[in-house]
Amino acid sequence: QVQLVESGGGLVQAGGSLTLSCAASARTFTGNAMGWFRRAPGKEREFVAAVTWSGGSTYYADSVKGRFAISRDNAKAAVWLQMNSLKPEDTAVYYCAAARTTSSRYLPKEEYEYDYWGQGTQVTVSS
Repeated sequence: QVQLVESGGGLVQAGGSLTLSCAASARTFTGNAMGWFRRAPGKEREFVAAVTWSGGSTYYADSVKGRFAISRDNAKAAVWLQMNSLKPEDTAVYYCAAARTTSSRYLPKEEYEYDYWGQGTQVTVSS
């Protein structure tokens, strides 16, 4: 079982930056690919970014590519989402998720591929 707790959300002006953190509570953290999703008001939850369990590969949604960066530290059982050049359309609840895997290359991009979810943290970008 993996429990995930996000933090770091808040209110920021357009063009600003925020770093979201996700702390995991299990020693099996290294056996999980990690991802970030978001749900904007009135919209479905959507994929934002993912990282393999080794941290060697990452993948981003087109809408955040070049502005967001996902990273992880297996020793700390933590994953981060650095968000730069934020836009009002980035306003959403951001969720951390973990996907069990035995492959160092697994890079899940769909909600159904993830096994564990955090409660979410609100990010609001003002114009």
